[in-house]
Amino acid sequence: MNMEIHHVCSVAVAPLRKEPSDKSEIVSQLLFGDRVTVLEKIEKWCLVKSYYDNYEGWMDYKQLDKISEMQFTDHRNYMYVTPAQLDNTLIANNGTVYYLTPGSTLPYYENGFCYLGDQKFEVKSNPFIPDTINFKGNVEKTAKFFENAPYLWGGRTFFGIDCSGFVQTVYKLNGLHIKRNAAQQAEQGEIVDFLASATLGDLAFFDNEEGKITHVGLMLNNHQIIHSAGKVRIDPIDDQGIFNVELGRYTHKLRIIKRFV
Repeated sequence: MNMEIHHVCSVAVAPLRKEPSDKSEIVSQLLFGDRVTVLEKIEKWCLVKSYYDNYEGWMDYKQLDKISEMQFTDHRNYMYVTPAQLDNTLIANNGTVYYLTPGSTLPYYENGFCYLGDQKFEVKSNPFIPDTINFKGNVEKTAKFFENAPYLWGGRTFFGIDCSGFVQTVYKLNGLHIKRNAAQQAEQGEIVDFLASATLGDLAFFDNEEGKITHVGLMLNNHQIIHSAGKVRIDPIDDQGIFNVELGRYTHKLRIIKRFV
């Protein structure tokens, strides 16, 4: 049974849905090379748990390739990811092309090739192993790469990304591993006591009228934030929250700031 429960995403982007139906809302996405455990299977649908952030959702089984338990747990061979650029091309053995989004994992990458189970892919870009060594020097450039990407609930790509998917991806590309949604992310990191003390790379979290954290963005300094709201955009922020200049009002109420580096 263990040989059948471990899988890897074999398409560029795969939706994770709330229910086993094409009409069900997308709660997140898997990217190429993401590992999952299959928890349940109903016809073409399977309930999976993502290895990277433990997020669960239903997906089409055809978008997965089976891997062994040894391949699933061989963490050292899942370190290379695609960089923050438009052209992250793979060429499969049969000559077909895959276009990957930044932050996709390239399993068993070596000398210009990666592997999904027995499948071999030629990697045309220059993948890298993210680290936090120059976090402050790189994180702003990474975040601004996604500027103007449209907001998409559950999205994790530059063709559509939500607020928590945005900061999770920017952090992943800079060597930091955080959870999937804003409420989970707010439980991580160290508290920054005052907005005036916020620095580049800190995450700011925002709550709704019920006090539930519903939004997150990345601080560029102590008065500007980049976040996904309608699109990935840069807005002013003060002690009240995010001020949208076009709308002429505050759109998100500041709750807490967290530091991860």
